[in-house]
Amino acid sequence: MRNLRPDLAAISALIAPGARVLDVGCGEGDLLEHLVNGKGVDGRGIELSQQNVNACVGRGLSVVQGDADTDLADYPSSVFDFVILSQTIQATRSPRPVLSHLLRIGRKTIVSFPNFGHWRIRLSLLFHGRMPQTATLGYRWYETPNIHLCTIRDFVGLVQESDAQVESAFTLSEKGRTRPMRADAWGPNLFAQGAIFVLTKSRTSRSQAVSAPAHNA
Repeated sequence: MRNLRPDLAAISALIAPGARVLDVGCGEGDLLEHLVNGKGVDGRGIELSQQNVNACVGRGLSVVQGDADTDLADYPSSVFDFVILSQTIQATRSPRPVLSHLLRIGRKTIVSFPNFGHWRIRLSLLFHGRMPQTATLGYRWYETPNIHLCTIRDFVGLVQESDAQVESAFTLSEKGRTRPMRADAWGPNLFAQGAIFVLTKSRTSRSQAVSAPAHNA
């Protein structure tokens, strides 16, 4: 197995052994392979790049080619224990529907993303007047796949609008170190390079789904 990126190692630590896992935007399968071989999970993946899908299949992983923006609707509800979206939500066309599907498909949803509110980014925009490049946002503005950059506060707002609740949250440093944080704290929005959130559907929405009357076909 390859060595995991620090952020992927942090996500791996949140996954229970033997869990059913869907990794959305799984790349070449580094995290998925680690979870399958190291934690005995029932791991599946969905990946946009056919080249990456081929690499995953070559490693013996169950990965299909698909687009998070269009194909998550085909997955049944609550079929996975964990659904992972790592460093990908900012590259989707419609983050809110994507997050809603993740929350529906998995009992727990893990999302990680770069924090566009980091102080270095703010200073770069202020003094240079150009879109910044950092270790986590290393593309020039006209080459970047990141079309919906957000801050930690932005993401917390999206979580609230998506009828979800934060089970736990962690800051992510440039070196990949994590530290627990409160979702409503102001400090991480200024000082964290990125963040990892563990989300669940709110209790209210779950109870409504259970009590909703069945409709006749």
